[in-house]
Amino acid sequence: MSCCTADVKAQELDKIIAKYKDTRGALIPVLHEAQELYGYLPMSVQKKVAEGLNVSLADVYGVVTFYTQFSLNPKGKYKINVCMGTACYVKGSGAVLEKLSEVLKIKSGECTNDGLFSLDACRCLGACGLAPVMMINDEVYGRLTPDDIPGIIQKYYERESEAEQA
Repeated sequence: MSCCTADVKAQELDKIIAKYKDTRGALIPVLHEAQELYGYLPMSVQKKVAEGLNVSLADVYGVVTFYTQFSLNPKGKYKINVCMGTACYVKGSGAVLEKLSEVLKIKSGECTNDGLFSLDACRCLGACGLAPVMMINDEVYGRLTPDDIPGIIQKYYERESEAEQA
């Protein structure tokens, strides 16, 4: 549902808000659709939602920061989630996250300048038997070591290069 210009996105956001304006419990559905539109929920979008639904900005921000599916920062084309659950952490996911941070030159919660990768730590991916685990979009990588990371990331850069040439 990505649009091209800020004006087009703002108009789409107005439509989303108008669709739910008189609906009880509309905040979460509006935030979902707004995030789908923008890719994340910057403060300007949160303010517009608060005004449009006649709720406080504090309430909007509270919901956005409480639920993990909402993001205050842009996400990359390839969303990397590193499991920091107990099994993964004990088996070295902290070192995997550090290596990703080093290779991508970003910290957890950030997106690369080219918009390709975003990096996040999460509580559990539900693949404890493969610990340590990370996911890139819907692809699961298990039994990782820090040495695996450069090759995995390179694979995605190669995909992008091939896509550009096609």
